[in-house]
Amino acid sequence: MKFVRYEIENTIGFGIVADDQIVVIDGDVYSGDYQETGRKLPLEAVKLLVPCVPSKAVCIGLNYRDHAQEMNLKLPEEPLIFLKPSSALNNPGGTIEYPSLSKNLHFEGELAIVIRKKARKVSVETAAEYVLGYTCANDITARDIQLHDGQWTRGKSFDTFLPLGPYIETSLDPHNVAIKLLLNGEVKQTSNTSNLIFKVPEMVAYVSQVMTLYPGDVILTGTPAGVGPMQVGDTVTVEIEGIGQLSNIIVQG
Repeated sequence: MKFVRYEIENTIGFGIVADDQIVVIDGDVYSGDYQETGRKLPLEAVKLLVPCVPSKAVCIGLNYRDHAQEMNLKLPEEPLIFLKPSSALNNPGGTIEYPSLSKNLHFEGELAIVIRKKARKVSVETAAEYVLGYTCANDITARDIQLHDGQWTRGKSFDTFLPLGPYIETSLDPHNVAIKLLLNGEVKQTSNTSNLIFKVPEMVAYVSQVMTLYPGDVILTGTPAGVGPMQVGDTVTVEIEGIGQLSNIIVQG
């Protein structure tokens, strides 16, 4: 099932994607207490929004072996976590601002976990109960700032640096789907989530030992090899098997 969050005529709603239509629903998608209204909307008639509004985005660094190798970094012995603020959220089709403070803006296509219910100190064995589904993410990074600072917050936290969407897919094997990123239609990253170092239950459990996760929070699971620069005017697209495509355009900030 694909959940979508949309805007039409200044009204924001949730729905279920069925072919080229949205089945409008009322209620809470996180608890499962929702009902179909009987109303349907054509997908092309709405503006797609980020499918969830997280209080925080928790990111897992260096979680693909090939990416750690291309960055000349040692494989982590446990998940390496950092945060992106909710102020960085960006809709499908939204513009990514190239900040004047940076001269080396990079893409990082990722699979994102969407949390279903409050999670604090959960076990690996029960972690799946706390997951609503999965969506596409792009961990936009000002690489020069990241390397200059020696820690990652500033280089990854500019406004517009967290595109999410287009849908939350609830029926997905997160450990065996193709993931790719295209820049102006050219494939720059291509891999499979089977190459993740830490799996979804491990990530959810690990993060929940440190901080409480709330419904709608996301965990970005890491990016494969092939990260690289973008320029103003470029179109960047994250494509994940079973979910869809998340496209954004780079503009001057």
